[in-house]
Amino acid sequence: MPRVLTETDLADFREKLITAATRIFAEKGREGFTMREVAGELGVSAMTPYRYFKDKDEILAAVRANAFNRFADALEAAFGAEGNAVARARKVGEAYITFAFGDSASYRLMFDLSQPEEKTYPALVQAAARARKTMTDYVRQLVAEGMLKGDPVLMGHVFWAALHGAVVLQLAGKLGEECDFPTVTEEAFRAIGAGFGRPRVN
Repeated sequence: MPRVLTETDLADFREKLITAATRIFAEKGREGFTMREVAGELGVSAMTPYRYFKDKDEILAAVRANAFNRFADALEAAFGAEGNAVARARKVGEAYITFAFGDSASYRLMFDLSQPEEKTYPALVQAAARARKTMTDYVRQLVAEGMLKGDPVLMGHVFWAALHGAVVLQLAGKLGEECDFPTVTEEAFRAIGAGFGRPRVN
């Protein structure tokens, strides 16, 4: 007779499945992922994952939601640090970079991979919205303290686009020594900040 699984058992296995699936999706993409392979990695029968997820798209949604939430955790913790708006903004940027390079597989799944009917997965929608909010909260504080002028949502997305572009180039090995990642990002933020009316900070 099969053992009755507790809520803890279910949560633990789901976490292990998501961890294994993150690596497989990152390596093989949505089309290359199979339920059989993730089951084999976990040492369970091919049908076991179906006790937790309907199909691979539902697993992918869970994988991406998990990544977005961990990403948001990191940025929210950085934003909650002590200091003025500029110091906290820098902490947010550092946390973003640490996550992107420390867990590049999850980062790519979050931003470089999409899936059909994404809006049908509420947990993914909520996690993505939470992560996106971290892109504007620190900018609102910069505006409140008079460091920037303009729409915080728009400015947050402009800073985000610049940082994401530099991260992708760095992950692809396309930035050379003459324009390395720190130099490119620092200059991009300086130029964007000046354009949005930030006074020079020594």
